[in-house]
Amino acid sequence: MSPLIAWAVALFLYVLPLLHVVFSPKMGPWRLPIASKCPFSPRAGWLVIILLTGIFGWFGFIRALKRLQSQQRSTQRKT
Repeated sequence: MSPLIAWAVALFLYVLPLLHVVFSPKMGPWRLPIASKCPFSPRAGWLVIILLTGIFGWFGFIRALKRLQSQQRSTQRKT
């Protein structure tokens, strides 16, 4: 495998998912919620998950975004 292909694979499978989490406006704040017992904010937690699991963590992030959007739509319909 050439070095160019290796860098492209690393970019697409590792760096781009991290950038997606960093710049996604829908995923929540960088700060901790007031009553939180978790040491990470939601966005920082997703960064840690993606750092440890790579592309599989990113798939989980996408799934969580879809679930969050569907919950927001259902609460808007009820009001």
